[in-house]
Amino acid sequence: MRKALVLVAALGALAACAPRETVQRESPMTATETKGKPSKYFGPKRRIGVVDFENKTAYGSRLGEATSDILITELAKTNRFVVVERSKLNKILDEQKLQASGAIDPRTVVQVGKVLGLNAIVTGSVTEFGVKTEGSEYLLVQSKRQTAEASVDIRLVDAETGQVLYADSGKGTAKSGKGSVLGLGTRGGYDETLEGKALRAAIVQFTDNIVKQVSKKPWSCRVAAVKGDLVYLNAGTSMGVESGMELKCYHLGKAIIDPTTGLSLGNEESEVGTVEVTGALGDTGEGSTAKITRRTGPAPEPKDICRMAD
Repeated sequence: MRKALVLVAALGALAACAPRETVQRESPMTATETKGKPSKYFGPKRRIGVVDFENKTAYGSRLGEATSDILITELAKTNRFVVVERSKLNKILDEQKLQASGAIDPRTVVQVGKVLGLNAIVTGSVTEFGVKTEGSEYLLVQSKRQTAEASVDIRLVDAETGQVLYADSGKGTAKSGKGSVLGLGTRGGYDETLEGKALRAAIVQFTDNIVKQVSKKPWSCRVAAVKGDLVYLNAGTSMGVESGMELKCYHLGKAIIDPTTGLSLGNEESEVGTVEVTGALGDTGEGSTAKITRRTGPAPEPKDICRMAD
C-alpha cells in the first residue's frame, strides 16, 4: 500500500514538472501577434528596409541578425509593406562602404533609400540580453526554470529626408520550466528557443506603431518612363497597385534643405496631371502601366512622383 501511494505521488509530481513556457511583454499584444496570421489589408504598400540590428550585449554575435529577422517577419505579416531583402540592403551598404548595422547616419539612409526606392528604414540595437537558470530539489522531485530577458531599441527613419519618424524601446521575457521525478521526466541544458521568444516579445511591441508612422505619409511611386500618353510606374501588383487606380503626378523641383541639420525637408512641387493605372508591367509585379487622363502642366517625366488621387 505504501509503495502504491509513493508511486501515485511521484506520478502527480511528474505531471506538475512537465515542460512549461510563458512569454511576457511590457505592453499589450498587437493585432498581428494576437491573430498569428497575416493582416487582411488590401491597398498600396510601402517599401521598407530593415538594417541588421547592432548587438550591444556580450551575449553572442547572432542577436543583432536574429532581431532584424524577427522584425522583418512581423512587418511582412501586416501585409502593409514590401520588405526589401536584407541581402540587397547589405550589398548596397557594402558597396557604398557604409555602416551596415545599428544607428546608421541619416544621410546614409537617404542614399540607400534612393537606390532601392525605399519609403523608410528601420535601424536599432539589442541593448540588454540575459538568461537566468534556477533549480530546486525536493526529495524525489527536481526542477529547473530558465528565464530570458531582452531589451531592444529601434529607430524608424524616413528614407527620403533622413528624419527620425519614430523611436522606442521595448522589453520582452520568455520563461520555460523542466523537471524530473525519480529520474523520469524532461531534462536538458540551455533552451535556445527562449532567445528568439524573448526578442520577439520585445519586437512585437513596435509593429503597430511602425505601421501607423509610415502610413501617415501619403503613399507614392515614381514615373520610370514616358512614351506619349503611356506612363510606366515603378510600382505594380506586388505593392498593391491595381488597374483603375487614379494617381496625381508632380514634378519635383529644388530640394528644401533645413539650415540647421542640413537634411532635406522635401522638394518644390508642381502638378503635371492625373494618370490611371491600366495594367501590370512585366511578370515580376514590380511595375505597372498607366495612361494620362488629365494634363495640368508639362507632360510627366521620369523621376516625377505620383500619389493617390483624392
